[in-house]
Amino acid sequence: MTARTTKAHTRTFTQNARRAQIIQAAIETLAESGYTKASFSRISQQAELCSTGMISYHFSGKPELFAEAARVILEMAEKVAGIRMGDERTYRGKLSAYITSNFDFITRYPMHTQALTEIVKMIRDRQITGLEDVERSIMSVDRLADLLEQGCDAGEFGDFDCLTMALAIRGAIDAVLRRHLSQAAMDLDRCARELTVAFDRCTTPV
Repeated sequence: MTARTTKAHTRTFTQNARRAQIIQAAIETLAESGYTKASFSRISQQAELCSTGMISYHFSGKPELFAEAARVILEMAEKVAGIRMGDERTYRGKLSAYITSNFDFITRYPMHTQALTEIVKMIRDRQITGLEDVERSIMSVDRLADLLEQGCDAGEFGDFDCLTMALAIRGAIDAVLRRHLSQAAMDLDRCARELTVAFDRCTTPV
C-alpha cells in the first residue's frame, strides 16, 4: 500500500509532513515557473527530494497534487476572510470585510495567489483533467450570495438578485487581480477602498 492510498485520517505524522512539503513545493513551482513548467521533476527539485518517485508515492498524479495545493490556498484565504468578517456585526460590514480580505490575502500571500491563478489557467486551458471540482470551488460565489441574501432579509441591503451581485463583486475583484499579476503592480489598498465604496453604494437600499 502506498501513502496515497492511505486515508487522510490514518496517515502518519511523517506522511502528512512529507505531503505538506510536496504541496508547498508545488505551490512555489507553480508561482515561479508557471503551470506549463510545473513538472514532477521541477517540484521534486524545489522540495529537495532525491527523486520524483517520492511525489508519486504520496500523490496519484498532477490532478491530486494540484487539487491539494488549491485546497490549501483556499483554506488560507477563507481563514483570512473569516477573521475579518467575524469581527463585523452587520452584513454591510461583513461585505466590506469580504472585499478587503481578498486584497489583504493578495498582499500577504502573493506567491499563493499566483499559484492559484496558474491552477485556474491550467484548468481553463484544459491542460489537465480531473480538476473540475477544484475549478468549481475556486470560482464559487455561493457563500457570498448567501451573505447578500441574509443582508437583504435583514433590511441592510436593497432589492437585487443576490447571485448576480455576487458574481459582479467576485468579477471586479478578479479583474483587479489579473491586471495586478499580469500587467503592473497596482495600489491594492486603494483598489480595496474603491471597490468597497462602489459596492456599498450598489447594495444600499433605495
